[in-house]
Amino acid sequence: MMNYTQKIRAKIINVIWDTDYNLAPVWQKHLISILRIAYLTIRDLFFDGQLNLRAMSLVYTSLLSIVPLIAVSVSVLKGFGAHNQIEPALLNLLEPLGERGPEITATIISFVEGINFGLLGSVGFMLLLYTVISLIQKIELAFNFTWHVSEERSFVRRFSDYFSVILIGPVLVFTAIGLTATLTNTTLYKAALDYNFFASLLSVFELTIPYVLVILAFTFIYIFIPNTRVKFIPALIGAVVAGIAWQTLGWLFASYVSQANYSAIYSAFAALFFFMIWIYISWTIILVGASIAFYYQNPAYRSRDKRKWTLSNRMKERAALTAMLKIAECYYAKNKTITLNELTQYLNVSPESISPVIQSLLAARLLLRTDTDPAELIPGKAPDALTVNEILIAVRQAEENSVVKISHLPRDGRITFIFDRYQTAAKAEIQGISLKDLLEGDDYKSSHSPERN
Repeated sequence: MMNYTQKIRAKIINVIWDTDYNLAPVWQKHLISILRIAYLTIRDLFFDGQLNLRAMSLVYTSLLSIVPLIAVSVSVLKGFGAHNQIEPALLNLLEPLGERGPEITATIISFVEGINFGLLGSVGFMLLLYTVISLIQKIELAFNFTWHVSEERSFVRRFSDYFSVILIGPVLVFTAIGLTATLTNTTLYKAALDYNFFASLLSVFELTIPYVLVILAFTFIYIFIPNTRVKFIPALIGAVVAGIAWQTLGWLFASYVSQANYSAIYSAFAALFFFMIWIYISWTIILVGASIAFYYQNPAYRSRDKRKWTLSNRMKERAALTAMLKIAECYYAKNKTITLNELTQYLNVSPESISPVIQSLLAARLLLRTDTDPAELIPGKAPDALTVNEILIAVRQAEENSVVKISHLPRDGRITFIFDRYQTAAKAEIQGISLKDLLEGDDYKSSHSPERN
């Protein structure tokens, strides 16, 4: 039986990966792309396990942050007179928990109503905000991992973006829910139900509107949360899959909860048990949708073997010089700037490969990142004062620190002699050459043989 299963699995993998993609007809190309994205997403979820770990981590953070998050949302919505929408919305969100949904909703609302903002004071309120912000930061880290982004938002962007989510997010969510509820209670809507044709259309509307709202919410999350540029179509495709899965699994989970009798085992903890499981399922679905969006937008990552996207030392040095030269070129050009995404596309390497190089240049202050959105890259000092040797040293010494440094290696005079000689010769060859010299192509090139590797 095992050999038969392995043969089927091997045959499926061969069909997905060994089919000549370039020679296949258009319909087959689309089918192969879908199968490859599905294979990679399942691999990341079940075999690699990282998506599972991220989802589990978010369950813990969500449990800690849900009461402060709702408390902050209530304080925001009170200004719009919409704070009474919190409980119905929470009931709708916890609908997959069946009869335990209202029980958990009542408990959460009682915790929120028990918060006395007057007694909290400024310090307590700041701690409340910190708990909410830490949840959003944890979500960003999970999405950045899915999108292979190692760089977090700057402090200024984090402050502005997170507070936008905290302040504007609840208003948008509950406005959408309120509009839907208002629409279904209008006289015109009720009158249309008397006609069979309109009644059929409205029944379809009632069936699809929850899916549409969830898909739109997921699309917004996939575009906004990762610290990289996510295109609308990939985000929408990931959101469609995640939204349908979320609504469908919610219905199945509700059916299971209504029949399961875990009270005999978990007693009063049964509600919490199901609540944690549903939060885990929800985060898993959301991260799966993010993974689908990532693979759709980045075909270069669709590989059967999980690659380690690292550069050799030689490539790091060359990439650093090429990047700095391009940045200097934009620096001197009028009204022309370059972002990290644009630089990555110019270098023709993956973001996670070039990220350590960029980080080493930022740490050495040879490169600066602006606080604009998206952040722009500019030289850390004037290109005519920035030498090639400084750039190479910054890349070579990037991983050295107080714990890992060259003096910890065994002292050997022979190695020291040859290493110093090599360093001195290399430094002498490029001594005095600035980034601006490279940009202008000065006469020094005529006295140096061109690199052919």
